[in-house]
Amino acid sequence: MTEVTLAFPLLVGLIAVALLFDFLNGLHDAANSIATIVSTRVLRPQYAVLWAAFFNFIAFLFFGLHVAQTLGTGIIDAGIVTPQVIFSALVGAIVWNVVTWIFGIPSSSSHALVGGLLGAGLTKVGLSAVVWSGVLKTAAAIVLSPLVGFLLALLLVLIVSWICRRATPFGVDRTFRILQFASASLYSLGHGGNDAQKTMGIIALLLYSQGYLGGEFHVPLWVVLSCHGAIALGTLSGGWRIVHTMGSKLTRLNPMQGFCAETGGAITLFAATFAGVPVSTTHTITGAIVGVGAARRTSAVRWGVASNIVVAWVLTLPAAGLVSAACYAITTLFR
Repeated sequence: MTEVTLAFPLLVGLIAVALLFDFLNGLHDAANSIATIVSTRVLRPQYAVLWAAFFNFIAFLFFGLHVAQTLGTGIIDAGIVTPQVIFSALVGAIVWNVVTWIFGIPSSSSHALVGGLLGAGLTKVGLSAVVWSGVLKTAAAIVLSPLVGFLLALLLVLIVSWICRRATPFGVDRTFRILQFASASLYSLGHGGNDAQKTMGIIALLLYSQGYLGGEFHVPLWVVLSCHGAIALGTLSGGWRIVHTMGSKLTRLNPMQGFCAETGGAITLFAATFAGVPVSTTHTITGAIVGVGAARRTSAVRWGVASNIVVAWVLTLPAAGLVSAACYAITTLFR
């Protein structure tokens, strides 16, 4: 099935690298789950990360493994996968995650991983490595997930504002401080359900390429639990630079707006996860936050910050892909 049979200690090491990426995914994307509930001061940061990490972990109880299937077999041809391809893809994704985390840029861990897979696969065998149906579906999600998050959050703000038009500001604030616990929980479930599955797909693909899955691609339970545990630990570690960007630099939020942003984002993530589409939780919540800000007035959104985030989104796939390609080229020198 593969041209390289990996010694068991090296296989374990490569799985550890994949779980490191999953941990960094949780660290990098902690802002997606908690930025709104922290910025509205409903929860202190240390309690918010505990809340988000818990729901990140239990997400496997609510979702299937459709996203893991897409990442494992729907981006590059599973038949060309070797340990070098997996290692290079992970290095590309990790390097881009670390760079964007250092500068506080909310980029997509998901698309960094997709870019890493494509970079290594293209370097190895060229265009024949690409599974175009999965790549096009993922590419469409880059545009659609923030757009859907934006529209849903905007619509929710308008509906909620109309429902609460005769309520006192104090009453509205108190009600949505309570409701934000529910919306943050739902968003964290969607975040864990979609993002943890990406690393599951990578690990399962590695095991499949080495013949450990008995000839049929599937995700073992221990991989599911390991990935959810790693992403939850990463979320628990927090990503405060990105929390600041997402929670206050884009626009100022009150609890009602935070509830609408989280709920709009959660609906988008739930739909994508059940459909098996690996979307970016960063893109989704950013679109939702911009949506609630624009509902107030367009000037409430700091469009300069938003444009910088969009530039990072555009660069993610090619940047991670180039790092991955370079890594793969280097690994071939040591065969």
